[in-house]
Amino acid sequence: MARVYIETYGCALNRGDTGLIIDVLRSRGHTIVERLEEAEVFIVNTCTVRSETESRMIDRIKALKEIAAASGGKLVVAGCMAKAQPYLVAKAVPEASIVSPQNASRIYLAVESPSRTLLLVGERDRAVVAKCLMDRVGLIAIQEGCLGNCSFCIVKNARRRIVSYPLEAVVKAAEDLVSLGAVEIELAGQDTGVYGLDIYGKQALPLLIKSVAEVSGDFMVRVGMLNPNTIIPIVDELMDALRHRKVYKFLHIPIQSGSDRVLRAMNRSYTVDECRSLIKELRSKVPDIAIATDIIVGHPGESDEDFEETLRIVEELDFDRVHIAQYTSRSNTASAALRQVNSKLRKKRLRNLNKVVERVCFKKHEAMVGSIVEAFVTEKKGDSYTARTINYTPLVFKSGSDLRGKWVEILVKSATFFDLRGEVVST
Repeated sequence: MARVYIETYGCALNRGDTGLIIDVLRSRGHTIVERLEEAEVFIVNTCTVRSETESRMIDRIKALKEIAAASGGKLVVAGCMAKAQPYLVAKAVPEASIVSPQNASRIYLAVESPSRTLLLVGERDRAVVAKCLMDRVGLIAIQEGCLGNCSFCIVKNARRRIVSYPLEAVVKAAEDLVSLGAVEIELAGQDTGVYGLDIYGKQALPLLIKSVAEVSGDFMVRVGMLNPNTIIPIVDELMDALRHRKVYKFLHIPIQSGSDRVLRAMNRSYTVDECRSLIKELRSKVPDIAIATDIIVGHPGESDEDFEETLRIVEELDFDRVHIAQYTSRSNTASAALRQVNSKLRKKRLRNLNKVVERVCFKKHEAMVGSIVEAFVTEKKGDSYTARTINYTPLVFKSGSDLRGKWVEILVKSATFFDLRGEVVST
């Protein structure tokens, strides 16, 4: 049996796949090691969402190639780059085995084979749920794939087809994580709103949320990213699920731009007005809900006016958190063939949007200074803890006692645009 070292990059789905890989390899008698010098097999679970990410991945793969060669070990490249750009991997490390995300549960074939192995075709094994536990925060990948065909996205080339895990299997995964000490469970996916379409013929996310929340134990459920167009058909059921006492009142809804013209160029399946109506309805019917979003700055064709519309929508909809990405061209995507926005202009717009986001988010957090709030403690680093309010706002404090898995009352003493800082006044 082999000693296996794993590095993981990228999104929640990759973290889930790494958890799956670890479970499978351990079940076959392999040992997962934390140090490079202890390993016989080196696995890198790659991301390729942006051009700079691609460059970092190639550099890291080459570095691991040298380490593996020096020790007589074996290199396995998994993840999104393995599926979307196997030619780049093969060019950088011709001797490496390559395993697509869909073959994560079969990666042992590459680990155990004496020769180079390519596992690039095939479908996911729905009997093996991708899950992981980092400290006491758990993650379950409930689905991958999406209905969209966004012009800027390379991830669709790695995870195109919708594949959902059966509800019963997800609930069992949640039970397993809670039994291991999880106090938070994220239901992750490429677009969680489409969960169930492939196996039930309908969107089943609200039912799944309620089913996981009913698992016995002291934990909270967080819903992963879902697109505006997939929320709209299930918005009433979703709001009902969010009202469950063990579900954070938090949604991550990527709108990407405040300009309809740019949304059409991106091939996004909704309008700005649809986003506006959706978010206003959520805020009016789910008290204290927090909404995060994603914005891409400098997509091909974005004019100054388009960008100003994005600034206005961020302020108007008063997002609680905004994840900003500067557009980068990706191979084999429609946006790569369009006229690109000047890189200096993209960087300028990025700085301007960052200033607006920091102002909007800080204003919301600053208003909480001096108040006492209830928060659920989930993470620990040294003597510092992170608790989450009911709408998933992070609140950092210090304590000599391990309070994870408990609701506490915290006096908010200061704020940043990212989080709150305070001290416990009651446990």
